[in-house]
Amino acid sequence: MLTGFAHTAVCVPDVEAAVQWYSEVLDLRVLSPPYRMDGRQIEQDMGELVPSPVVVTAAIVGFGTDDRVIELIDYPAAPVVPAGPGRPSVTRVGITHIGVLCDDIHATRTELESRGVEFLASGIADVAGLKTTWCRDPWGTVLILMEKREDDRPYWGQFVP
Repeated sequence: MLTGFAHTAVCVPDVEAAVQWYSEVLDLRVLSPPYRMDGRQIEQDMGELVPSPVVVTAAIVGFGTDDRVIELIDYPAAPVVPAGPGRPSVTRVGITHIGVLCDDIHATRTELESRGVEFLASGIADVAGLKTTWCRDPWGTVLILMEKREDDRPYWGQFVP
């Protein structure tokens, strides 16, 4: 049966630019640089989901070499639906946000603000045993930054009534 998570896929209009932003701004490691897939195998895999011809450009970024990574993906032969102006929605069907842990949320927010990251919350919240704040990447993907109180427990087990 199911055994764990593999990745969160983030569709972007330019994989090269996304790799640069996620690696330089968020300090994620580039685990698999941008690569292109087309042909019979990717057509068989995604042909019912993406208009033919199926062409995928993708890269993998993460903090370590485990399966919990972000797949940055672009479909260059398919119509692009760009992010609109204004605030992104975290209530739409589909990927809504990526949770990222940090050890000092105040310092992390200050550093990311100095790098031009747009924050969606005016401050830092304290909820369910976590300190949190929200931001987004240049393409509208929402990220929640989380600082745990207890390092030995997962983020979802921080709140103990």
